[in-house]
Amino acid sequence: MKKTNTLFSFSALFILFSAFFYTSMTVSAETYYKPFVLAQTINSSDIKAVTADVKAKISTAGFEVVGEYTPYANTHIIIISSPALRAYAAQSDNGVYGAAQRVSITIAGSEAQVAFTNPTYMAHVYRFKTDLADITQSLKNSLGFVKEYGSKEGLTKDELRDYQYKWLMPYFTDRLELAEYSSQQEAVAAVNKALTNNQGGVSKIYQVDLEGKNQTVIGVSMKGNSSSECSGDAYIMEQIDFKKIKSSGHLPYELIIKDGSVYALYAEFRIAINFPDLSMMGSNSFMSIMCAPDSIREALTLGAGGNPED
Repeated sequence: MKKTNTLFSFSALFILFSAFFYTSMTVSAETYYKPFVLAQTINSSDIKAVTADVKAKISTAGFEVVGEYTPYANTHIIIISSPALRAYAAQSDNGVYGAAQRVSITIAGSEAQVAFTNPTYMAHVYRFKTDLADITQSLKNSLGFVKEYGSKEGLTKDELRDYQYKWLMPYFTDRLELAEYSSQQEAVAAVNKALTNNQGGVSKIYQVDLEGKNQTVIGVSMKGNSSSECSGDAYIMEQIDFKKIKSSGHLPYELIIKDGSVYALYAEFRIAINFPDLSMMGSNSFMSIMCAPDSIREALTLGAGGNPED
């Protein structure tokens, strides 16, 4: 009897150890993603020359430049799309958010940082049916690859697909309802009119439509307005984009038009997903831009042709 108990004990310990080892291996094997990819650093402060070179490489790789944005000095952002990217976006209910990607050129001292939003990271954030691995690899092949960045540890696929910065903060499925129109055509026309008039200090940078889906994404610049600078891109980035390698590709913000409804992501989600390590309190924290969410809501509502008082 004692021998049997001893054998049972050793067997039980072996099973427990094996299960623990397997679980540890499974956890450690998880892939962690970061929001941006540093493609290369160039010993140059000539942003025009670097931008021209980057655009040539993007075109050769089969991407289209759908818009460009210079939010402030020494920073230029190229917004790109492709038939393949739009086809992937059309497969998901809210894939239109990811129908465009962003490539940034930032001059820091005498060095040019070329970076792009990580398509695979964004695919999980926007709950695509694919991980956009081919799009990510294509950008790495054409622009280069040094490392992913924007978060110290990164986030797993599951964490990204159900992301929430803090308890009671919004999820991807929560949205700012900005304006409502009777049709998609009317909505797109009304939003473009409001943006042309720079309502709320918001203007248009690019537009991508998903054919047959009644879905459109419009990227916008936000300059702030006479009543508040808190919605301004420059104001926000000055507070939170303080690290050596810049996260310029956070910009620009998006408006979504779907079946006549105009909406956007909450700032508490849209900013956090690109700056997941940003602290809640202290210098260069969310507290330093605590005025931004309400200001962004007001600015985007005006930019969508809506009424902030509704």
